Amino acid sequence: MRMLTGGVSPSFEFVPLSVVSFGSTVIAEGCDAATSVSWIHAWTVANGIITQVREYSNTSLTVTRIGNVVAGRRSAEIAPSHCPSVWESQFSGRAGKSVPGLVLAI
Repeated sequence: MRMLTGGVSPSFEFVPLSVVSFGSTVIAEGCDAATSVSWIHAWTVANGIITQVREYSNTSLTVTRIGNVVAGRRSAEIAPSHCPSVWESQFSGRAGKSVPGLVLAI
């Protein structure tokens, strides 16, 4: 956490590679200037206020959507075998690193 926020070294710098949003979720992915540390920040926005923040470092992340949205309302029905991927991190593959993988279900 201290490394992600720059607390470890004043020279640590976030280099964003991509920023995407879907629904109320915003995801930013990047690395440090030396590309030795990758990071992903995911946050949820409601009424213009950030209500939830998740931070991942040196991790591959896949975001999947669970449930259905019909006419702007979320349904409780979940398809038994299909959870579509809406976003996948790219940096760890580009850097040639082997990192743990996580699935974030929204």
